[in-house]
This record gives sequence, C-alpha cells and structure tokens, in this order.
Amino acid sequence: MPRVIECIDSTRAGLDEACAGIARLGFDPADEEQLANAALWLRRLANDPDFLGDLLIAELARRHREEVLESAYGPQVVMLAPSNGNFFIRANIWPSANEHMVRASGGASFVYDLPHDHNFSFLTVGYFGPGYWSDYYEYDYDEVAGASGEAVSSLRFIERSRLEPGKLMLYRAHRDVHAQHPADSLSVSLNVMHTSGAQGWLDQYRFDLDQQRIGAIVSPGPSEAFLRIAVGLGGAEALDLAHRFARQHPSDRLRLACWDALASVAADSVARDALWREAESAGSRLVTLEARARRAAILA
Repeated sequence: MPRVIECIDSTRAGLDEACAGIARLGFDPADEEQLANAALWLRRLANDPDFLGDLLIAELARRHREEVLESAYGPQVVMLAPSNGNFFIRANIWPSANEHMVRASGGASFVYDLPHDHNFSFLTVGYFGPGYWSDYYEYDYDEVAGASGEAVSSLRFIERSRLEPGKLMLYRAHRDVHAQHPADSLSVSLNVMHTSGAQGWLDQYRFDLDQQRIGAIVSPGPSEAFLRIAVGLGGAEALDLAHRFARQHPSDRLRLACWDALASVAADSVARDALWREAESAGSRLVTLEARARRAAILA
C-alpha cells in the first residue's frame, strides 16, 4: 500500500510559500531528502484550513477570466500550482455517494471502484472531510507486459483504509494499486505530483481484481492518436512511419498502436491475420500477446 509518512509539524504555510519550499530541493520521490522536504511543505500547506476556500472564492469572483488553461484539469481536480521543474500541486474533490453529482454522473466519473495503478509517484494528504476509502493492493510491474487480460500473479491485497484528515502518504509509481470508494461525506485531498519527461511513455493499468488480470492500459498518449489518424488518411509517409515504428520504436505501447493502425486499413480479414502474424514475431512481448489475441478474434 502507499507509504505512510509521519511528519509532525504545526506550522502553516501559504500556497506560494509551499511551492517555493518544495522547489528549493525539487521533488524526486526516490530521493529521501527531497521526499521529506516535499512532505514537510505539503503538511504545512494542509495545516492552513482557509487557503483553498479563499482561492476558490477568488477564482469564482473573477469568473476564471485568467489562466483558464493552467487551471483546467477536470471537474474533480483543481490545479493549485502549475508544473515547477519536476512537480505540480493540485487538490482533488471526493464527493460522497449521496451527492447529486455522483448520482447523476455515476461513480466512474470520479474514478470510484476503478482498480488502477499510477505511472507517476505522488504525495497526498487528507485536507477536508473524512476522506475517501481505498482497497489497497501491490504488484510487481516488471512481471507484466501490459496486455489486456494478462495474468498478474503478484497482485495481492493489503488492506482497506481511509485517507483521514492529516494522513500523509506516498503513492509509489508502478507498485501501489487501489480501488477508491466514495467518502462518507464531501472530502478534499491535496497532492504533490511528480513529473518527468519519461512519464508519457510509461503505462498505467486498470485491473480486474476478481480474475487478477490487467483490464486495460488507461494512459494512452497523444502520439498514438496522431499516428492512427495519419495512417487512416492513407498517406504513403504515414504508412512507412507506422511500419518502421511498429518494428523499432522503444515504446511497446506505441509499437502496438502502429500495428493496430495498420490493421485498421488492411484490405480484409486475411490481410489483417497476416499482419498480426508478422507482429507476433516483431520482438515485443506486449505486441506478441496482443497479436495472438487479435488473430484468435479474427479466426473465431
């Protein structure tokens, strides 16, 4: 489960002060000094019970006329501080099951009951309300290729617990898995999110807990969408690029996207089967597993 961090400090810090305090060392969760420093400043920020409400009222008063793109992160998330080196700060809103927004939109809109890991590490602290519940699991990321339906024998249940007010934890990339459940009443958490240039190429998974399998990759990148569109438009250069990337790109996920794009423009089922048969021996474990599944579906 996420690493619980004991950090006792009663000092209050404003948002700007907390950002500057974290930026002084940066935020690399693998570095214990940087981790401890970021946890300290997140604790101090969470000690201020008024800053978030004051910030939201100020934003409403000016009707979001400034910095719209920097503030936009989704209906559940408030961006508090944009990327600063290798971190940014956000607030997450966790409604209860009785809230109108949950009854109207469903729990999936708030990532409830969706077992998943993360392709980044982040610090979180309970800020307001009783906090959301989670069923926590761990698994061995290196064990899996990431194919849909792939067995994850290392996936193991740890505990169910709640992000209570003041509780501070580190969610570890590619290790901690959780299925979140609604808070008993409206709650808010604060996060310090780690960022890196490699993050866009690292996979995040949804899990089927009953079957102990990977349900799907939930972190598609924009390059995959661009490539599919280009191949679908039928340009010779796009087709050539897709063929080269399918065999040589360092990202297995993008290689699979290339094979999928090429299969989508294949003339018929015979041509698609031949393409996926070629993909099976293209040198990627992920692509091999997915290619076998695609061929089985074609031949069924």
